[in-house]
Amino acid sequence: MGANDELRETAFGADRSLTPVDRFGVWLSGRSIRREVPSFGGKRIGDFGCGHEASFARTVIPKCESAVLVDVSLADDLKSLPHVRAIEGSLPQSLHDLLSASLDVVMCISALEHLAEPETMVAECRRLLSPGGIFLVNVPSWIGKRFLELSAFRLGLSPPEEMDDHKMYYDPKDLWPLLRRNGFLPRNIRCYRHKMGLNTFAACRVEGAA
Repeated sequence: MGANDELRETAFGADRSLTPVDRFGVWLSGRSIRREVPSFGGKRIGDFGCGHEASFARTVIPKCESAVLVDVSLADDLKSLPHVRAIEGSLPQSLHDLLSASLDVVMCISALEHLAEPETMVAECRRLLSPGGIFLVNVPSWIGKRFLELSAFRLGLSPPEEMDDHKMYYDPKDLWPLLRRNGFLPRNIRCYRHKMGLNTFAACRVEGAA
């Protein structure tokens, strides 16, 4: 996760192993992503706030035409993968130099809640999508806030620094207007609860030929 916070220096997973709770969450998000994008073959993808290890992106990079990975820190081996542009930096600032309409799939998974400029982030993601492209976003819900904080602060099953870095939680009624304000048309937005209501997921398409 890339946070737009001057105190944030390492990405999710950079300085500790993922807990079972973390791994289960990554798996559930991956399942939702694959439901929306059954094949990544030949796609130009962006995974923004991908985590230090870019766990999901690693599973699809071999099939993609190219990938742009962005977080405040990235594993060294990611930087040497063919057809991968690895950018270490904060979001959304690190996206400003990328070409408009240059990506087919943009993912912001469990990252938007860490950003102080969510409006700019979503606008940048929309700018980068090619005609026919899709934006996928996952964020914790307000119900999820209770469980995440219980897991982190009481049970020790999640990293407390991640919860302390959260800027916002999003139910569909919070996320849908944010997507709409930044260029996605209502008929092209699917926004719904998942992970037993603990998260909100959205798939937003851009009209035009893929």
